[in-house]
Amino acid sequence: MLGVLTLLSLSSLVAPLPSKSGLPVLCRHCCDDLEPAEGSGAQPPTAGINHVPEVRTYINMTILKGDKGERGDRGTPGKAGLGGPSGSRGPMGSKGSKGLAGHPGDPCKVQYSAFSVGRRKALHSLESYTALVFDTVFVNLDDHFNMFDGKFLCRVPGIYFFNVNIHTWNFKETYLHIMHNDTEQAIVYAQPSDRSIMQSQSLMLELGLKDEVWIRLYKRERENAIYSDDVDVYITFNGYLIKGS
Repeated sequence: MLGVLTLLSLSSLVAPLPSKSGLPVLCRHCCDDLEPAEGSGAQPPTAGINHVPEVRTYINMTILKGDKGERGDRGTPGKAGLGGPSGSRGPMGSKGSKGLAGHPGDPCKVQYSAFSVGRRKALHSLESYTALVFDTVFVNLDDHFNMFDGKFLCRVPGIYFFNVNIHTWNFKETYLHIMHNDTEQAIVYAQPSDRSIMQSQSLMLELGLKDEVWIRLYKRERENAIYSDDVDVYITFNGYLIKGS
């Protein structure tokens, strides 16, 4: 009886047990993991169910690379960056060769103007103011002095120097003005006397383009005259540019 109970107890130990999945679990002996004896021809035991290897797909992207696309539009310029610090001054370079001569300047830009004229005939005052006209030319650059009306016409604006010399007439008054356009600027005057003398007057004037400078003899109400003869020149009028504008 004791032997029967012992057998039942052992058989219960090797009976298959239900698994959580409902499949029976094979019983295993403690020596199942041992390798079979060499030369027995037996297959080594498997450790449960064989696993299926995982298959992963790999795509070579270099094969799928397309052609190079067209260049895109230029982007908008970015903001200018901050200026960098000034660099150090470099060494002085070698002296260059002499350059070519420039073109001649405009002759109209040459700052010259001068005249010197004289009169050989005496003159008495008339009923109205009279311009002193000259008949002898010493210098008259570019005809800036008009010999027909006795007036200097400014064609080069600037500062000019003018001088007039006259000879008085015995027992007659001498009364003249240096005129700038229609305005008296300086007087040449001598009272009646039994002796004739030389009188002179000088001044500087700032002239604009087309200004006129001339000598005016006073009207007859102040009986006056200037003396001269056909041999010597007693009356002269001179002017020249000192500095152009």
